[in-house]
Amino acid sequence: MDLEISGRTAIVTGAARGIGAAIAQRLVAEGANVVIADLKGAAEQAEALVKIGGKAVAAETDVTDAASVDGMVATATATFGGVDILVNNAGFTRDMRIGKMQESDWDAVVDVILKGAFLCTKAASAVMTDRGWGRIVNISSRAHLGNPGQANYSAAKAGILGFTRAMALELGRFGVTVNAVAPGIIDTDAVRNLGHFEKVKEAAVKITPIPRLGSVDDIADAVAFLSSKRAAYITGEVLHVTGGRY
Repeated sequence: MDLEISGRTAIVTGAARGIGAAIAQRLVAEGANVVIADLKGAAEQAEALVKIGGKAVAAETDVTDAASVDGMVATATATFGGVDILVNNAGFTRDMRIGKMQESDWDAVVDVILKGAFLCTKAASAVMTDRGWGRIVNISSRAHLGNPGQANYSAAKAGILGFTRAMALELGRFGVTVNAVAPGIIDTDAVRNLGHFEKVKEAAVKITPIPRLGSVDDIADAVAFLSSKRAAYITGEVLHVTGGRY
């Protein structure tokens, strides 16, 4: 199925590695121009995509800083002529029980995930609404339902869903759709590097109807569809890519 995003320009935050890198690769494979936005590693990832024939450029970006985000959008506009697709993927975990969680642990996680989505959406949607077309896909998580030891991450990812629905209501009349993808446990380097990875994997497989960890490509495929012309009448939705685990 032709997703009809060839020639469109996408910004993917947190795209130097993991899920973000897979999303960028999938969009490039569909013929999109991609801005690789990350704090570090963006140049290497963009170069790798160019080497395989893709159109990509790096933008070293701090998504919690408005000036940095404006620079990211300016890079997209100067290089490719605008912004059509925004994937708010930047985020990380800093897990611990509430009694040990410091204020800095809360702020760091919530700011990157939630404030980052706000600043990037504000900057990119201004370009999209002028063009009368846009796709925004926010990466939430199954953790929005709540996980012990993840009060900061769960709160931020739940906030992403409210933000998604608010933006869908605001931007729909301008031809801009806003949706969220909520991954389950995905087999990434970050997950594999957990000291208790094998226990996490075993436990997840036991309670997941499709008995395996998700792959980065599972998420990238979902994002590519929601970024496409084929998803033109879908907005304000959250697509769980969890293997059926809730």
